[in-house]
Amino acid sequence: MNPLVRPPRLTPGARVAVVAPSGPVPEERLQAGLDILRGWDLDPVVTPHVLGRHRELGYLAGTDAQRAADLQNAWCDPSVAAVLCARGGYGAQRMVDLLDWTAMRAAGPKVLAGFSDVTVLHQAFATRLGLVTLYGPAAAGVDFLKNARAQDHLRATLFEPESVRTVRATPPGVLVPGRARGVTLGGCLSLLASDLGTPHAHPGARGGLLLMEDVGESPYRLDRYLTQLLRSGRLDGVAGIALGSWEGCGPYEEVRAVLADRLGGLGVPVVEEFGFGHGPGALTIPLGLTGELDARGATLTFDAPALS
Repeated sequence: MNPLVRPPRLTPGARVAVVAPSGPVPEERLQAGLDILRGWDLDPVVTPHVLGRHRELGYLAGTDAQRAADLQNAWCDPSVAAVLCARGGYGAQRMVDLLDWTAMRAAGPKVLAGFSDVTVLHQAFATRLGLVTLYGPAAAGVDFLKNARAQDHLRATLFEPESVRTVRATPPGVLVPGRARGVTLGGCLSLLASDLGTPHAHPGARGGLLLMEDVGESPYRLDRYLTQLLRSGRLDGVAGIALGSWEGCGPYEEVRAVLADRLGGLGVPVVEEFGFGHGPGALTIPLGLTGELDARGATLTFDAPALS
């Protein structure tokens, strides 16, 4: 795998668009997130359907066409330097095929940030636009609004990415020792499994450092997703695996047993507790960037800052 193009970092006064490509966003959470962004000297703007809700399917922030148009118009707006997802939920799979990749490619490199269901967009932006993206907190996410660590790490990644080139597992946890280099990819495990075979998914993890985390999935369901990735060949040739949070997935010793059973036989380093995903104080991790995973030091160190 080759590293992708790094978008420019943000500067004070930059305009950022907040979109809702998946689930609906409570207005009070949106306003609180906008206040945080303004406190960083950013100029946040919201797209028309951020507070929308599908008439029949209440788990969607508007129709698929509306959510796709919001994202595409924000991305193609020359005054917008970054597109931040307000939340995850469900729905990115339904709208991703409606995006005009030719128009979005012509708009040039920009920052895309989000996590969870946004995994679908991270994969599409990698395969269709060749861009590094940021797997990090949602702008109206509950954890982001209340957790200083999540806020500080995202802010540093956006403005001073050289200051967060190394991420350390806390507490250090090693399922399989070793050291590996590769380009990061991945996201939410259940979305990686459900995205298999689609036009925008990564063809495989060969030579890459795969990041995985999830929320609210029982151990047997995690087993199912991992087994699907293994059986499909998606993990063939993976160089190393970095694991994030498994919030609400049951007792961690049971989760850990599944991870060790399904991933331990790959013969590559597997390091846990990197602090990205759905857990408290979630960190921001660039996808599409070359780095080194070192199980001995429980670190993931990137060759370059996430943003140029």
